[in-house]
Amino acid sequence: MRTLGGISGRALGPRALAAGAACASLLVLGACSSPGSRGSSGEPSGTVTVFAAASLKESFTALGEKFERAHPGTDVTFSFGGSDSLAAGITSGAPADVFAAAGDATMRLVTDAGNASGTPSVIARNRLEIATPPGNPEKISSLADLTDPGLKVALCDEDVPCGAAARKALDKAGVKLTPVSYEQDVRSALTKVELKEVDAALVYRTDVKAAGDKVAGVEFPESAQAVNSCPIVLLKDAPNAAAAKEFIAYVRSAEGRKVLTSAGFLAP
Repeated sequence: MRTLGGISGRALGPRALAAGAACASLLVLGACSSPGSRGSSGEPSGTVTVFAAASLKESFTALGEKFERAHPGTDVTFSFGGSDSLAAGITSGAPADVFAAAGDATMRLVTDAGNASGTPSVIARNRLEIATPPGNPEKISSLADLTDPGLKVALCDEDVPCGAAARKALDKAGVKLTPVSYEQDVRSALTKVELKEVDAALVYRTDVKAAGDKVAGVEFPESAQAVNSCPIVLLKDAPNAAAAKEFIAYVRSAEGRKVLTSAGFLAP
């Protein structure tokens, strides 16, 4: 199993930057991809290239390893990043078999462009938490606390699902917040907290859990009104559609559900 660099970008427009990154990645991804095939036993084989939201990294890495063990002869290759940037890569022609997004809106970028094969299915849901350095030194307990002028707060770019969810939660709470930075994906926002470059960030609770003792998590009630779905779909021009279908089925199976819920995701 291999993890490729995420196709993500920000500043002048993450989607535009992503499109350029996707084109630059065509040779790399093309080399990793293999034609759809099955072994003599009918088992899936070859490389399955999966573009997946950054928030799915730990769960999908574990599922990829389990899938490879269950199906010798397969190799699951991941590219993790901001959902919008990955979607832009796909619509720009980057070869991939599967797309798993962190929100319905970014999945629609792919389906509306005609790049999906079939209808996406939701594999999990995710909600936000406030991430702080260990021990929550600033004693943050609500979204309103984030408006303290002495605090440095990071948010995800509003073009990506975690940023859109954060904006919705802040609006529900009636909180106006100006962050010190907008990050290209949820992991970048979390890293700001881990490095203590900011006092807090709005990220997914799954990312707080994955970070372990590197951060602390603060729940807030408005997160229940800004829950994101995580849809997955087979891509129209998948180089290895046969094995990709098997991988999607595995993610949707009881074993896949177990891995996702243990990481903190909510059931679909």
